[in-house]
Amino acid sequence: MNRADKQAFVASLAAVFGTAEMVVVGRNNGLTVAEASDLRRRMRAAGATYRVTKNRLARRALAGTRFTSLEPLLKGPTALAWSPDPVSVAKAAVDFAKSNERFVVVGGALGPHPLDTRAVEALASLPSLDVLRAQLAGLIRTPAQRLVSVLAAPAGGLARVFGAYARK
Repeated sequence: MNRADKQAFVASLAAVFGTAEMVVVGRNNGLTVAEASDLRRRMRAAGATYRVTKNRLARRALAGTRFTSLEPLLKGPTALAWSPDPVSVAKAAVDFAKSNERFVVVGGALGPHPLDTRAVEALASLPSLDVLRAQLAGLIRTPAQRLVSVLAAPAGGLARVFGAYARK
């Protein structure tokens, strides 16, 4: 990489750190091209981006952003994954790490809050944002359904009584 390419890379990574909600740091020790392509495909399907970075350039891009807590994690062969949806990027990274021992999730950051490996795994075990919205809508709808059934029960009982009298 020449100097201009490095400056462009640092500027693009700094822009990413300005817009992303979650960044996951992983170590990709000896991933084959096919495995790296599979990981990128999984990340893309989850709405996330995966990029292998030079640690020195990533540190420069981190300066002045809310993800400065990631700096101690940038050692060795490092890759970064980010997304606007925190759960999806964590899920994609943890799922791939479970199926491939050459990729290890080191940690991450949810905005200014640093996360260790356990915290990223716990975040990955949460349901996605769409599932949470559906569950919340179900919770809101259930009391209304019960209220309607309670209010309709006396009228239904009355109708059954009148029906029984009519049959007699």
